[in-house]
Amino acid sequence: MASESTFDVVSKVDKQEVANALNQAQKEITQRYDFKGVGAEVDFSGEKILMKANSEERVLAVLDVLQSKMIKRGISLKSLDTGEPYPSGKEFRLETSIKEGIAQDIAKKINKLIRDEGPKGVKSQIQGDELRVSSKSRDDLQATMALLKGFDEADLQFVNMR
Repeated sequence: MASESTFDVVSKVDKQEVANALNQAQKEITQRYDFKGVGAEVDFSGEKILMKANSEERVLAVLDVLQSKMIKRGISLKSLDTGEPYPSGKEFRLETSIKEGIAQDIAKKINKLIRDEGPKGVKSQIQGDELRVSSKSRDDLQATMALLKGFDEADLQFVNMR
């Protein structure tokens, strides 16, 4: 019974759910009365979501619609990296990217959190864009999961519990 139990901490977003949320947002934007004649639209290309409208307030309203659709689809807003609205010709644009994987600096913060506040026998190591957490006790691993659920800098999921 001395074998190590492990789990991986990852940050992934379901691309199909993002596409569904974008389609719903596009439908709502075309149907809503307050978006008539303001050139409001949402475009998606790979990792970037581009929102356009004729004023800064309108483009922020488009962002609000998109965020509400993503929340309804179960996508955490922590996985969105939204910039500031900027003018481009006669319209304002706003770019948002979807964060996949755990960035190196965030992984180091998670590592430090586990070392400082986690149970004593728990070890964690960074493996690319994910973290492997291991311990002899499954109870310690579950306590570590509970600790990481309170981490608010990234959207974290736990996979490969062994």
